Amino acid sequence: MSSTSYSLSRAKYASDLLVCSGITNSDTSLTPLNPNVRLTPFDGIPPVDVSLYHQLVGSLIYLIVTHPDIAHVVHIVSQFMVAPQTIHFTVVLRILRYVKGTLGHGLQFSSQSSLVLSGYSDADWVDDPTDRHSTSSYCFYLGDSYFLVE
Repeated sequence: MSSTSYSLSRAKYASDLLVCSGITNSDTSLTPLNPNVRLTPFDGIPPVDVSLYHQLVGSLIYLIVTHPDIAHVVHIVSQFMVAPQTIHFTVVLRILRYVKGTLGHGLQFSSQSSLVLSGYSDADWVDDPTDRHSTSSYCFYLGDSYFLVE
């Protein structure tokens, strides 16, 4: 934080989440999800600890506020809360390895920026491989800063 800007970060929360998941000694990931991965409810076998899956996904949902870069992939894994499979749990661990590599990231707001609010939306028609439903997303800019939700 300086006199010309302020930032929001949840580095301590993210660090605690990594300890809870047990991946503090693992490598980091450059991306939260491989772009070629298409998840369905029928992939793999059920994970060993469903309650841990629920806890980690819930924690990632909370972390989205300061890490909008993981919003889309967290939305994807949250769709499998009812019956998560091992592949879904593997993706959650990859998201956490990505978060580990971005602990210093956060949202930065300039005090010199205007407070003009702009919004945009997009839709991907029938892209969901499970039920062929559409997905949509929107992006808001507050001055020079942004918050993305998918």
